[in-house]
Amino acid sequence: MRRMTLWRALLAGLVMALVLAGCGGDVAEEGGTPDEADDGGSENGGDGEAAGSITGAGATFPAPLYNEMFSTFAEEEQGIQVNYQSVGSGSGIEQYINNTVEFGGTDAPMTDEELEEVDVETLHVATVGGPVVPTYNLEGVDELNLTHEVVADIFLGNITEWSDEAIAETNPDADLPDEQIQVVHRSDGSGTTFIWVEWLSAVSEEWADSVGSGTDVSWPTGSGGDGNEGVAAQVQQTPGAIGYNELSYAEENDIPHAFLAPDADSEFVQGSLESAETAIEAAEVPEDLRVSVSALNVTDDGAYPVTGLTWLLIRQEMDDLAACRATAEAAWYATHDGQEFAPPNYVPIGGQTLETSEEFIQSMEAEGEACYEG
Repeated sequence: MRRMTLWRALLAGLVMALVLAGCGGDVAEEGGTPDEADDGGSENGGDGEAAGSITGAGATFPAPLYNEMFSTFAEEEQGIQVNYQSVGSGSGIEQYINNTVEFGGTDAPMTDEELEEVDVETLHVATVGGPVVPTYNLEGVDELNLTHEVVADIFLGNITEWSDEAIAETNPDADLPDEQIQVVHRSDGSGTTFIWVEWLSAVSEEWADSVGSGTDVSWPTGSGGDGNEGVAAQVQQTPGAIGYNELSYAEENDIPHAFLAPDADSEFVQGSLESAETAIEAAEVPEDLRVSVSALNVTDDGAYPVTGLTWLLIRQEMDDLAACRATAEAAWYATHDGQEFAPPNYVPIGGQTLETSEEFIQSMEAEGEACYEG
């Protein structure tokens, strides 16, 4: 009797397994469809879904912001992980061109030659703006006024002592040391460098003729630091140093930064959220958003001239729909809800710059379908 019961149980189990196997093609995950269950889509997402993770690389300028922004994005938006590697704008552009990341990050717009290396249209989606400030290390000097010409001469190596008359003239109350100026610059390809040297080229004919601009230049003098972090650390550790950093690195590391003016008789303006925003609002931004605000040397009242935008570099057409949708969602978040993380060290985007960025994101497509569905 017990043997018969056992055989019946085994037979019932076999029948049930066969029934389930026959229905397997119709079984889908909760909330999905049979087609979605069978189609692998991308590595991280099924057909019609955003990928679970994407990777970007590039500018160190917005890295502190992106870290905070994308961490919250992962928590709020379907768990999409954005892995952003802070490697500098030059490397970010290179990785974007080589298609080893879903998006690049840069503070320097791609050149026409670089754009020709990409097989599809590249979108420059502006995320935020901000100032690059001259950071310095002078004991007892809490406020430092420098004219545009003096800054250029320091980085050219024409002015080598802090007690130089050109510096003393605009700082009559400062106890300037009689010591050598130690110039610190970036050693890597950098959008922060691009913003800085574009401005130096605008204010100094000698700089424009002898050094020029780019994400990496042949520096006339000084020593290099890797990334905004490296420059900030070297300035902090070197008495008599002067360098240049994105504002958030100066603020977070409590490094003083100088006030700038076109000449000794003009208003000296320090880099801040408000002064950078004034410069961006006064600048003429083209339709493709590829502009160096610092190259325009905006000197309107209250405007800080060494200001730039930073962008996400995105392919208008991507091969993988899941990755494209995740990239579009991340870019939309960065230009909308993520803007709340911009202050106090970054200028939120708005107006025509925001509208153009929205149009760019909405134009993205892959596999014949629109990527942004919001």
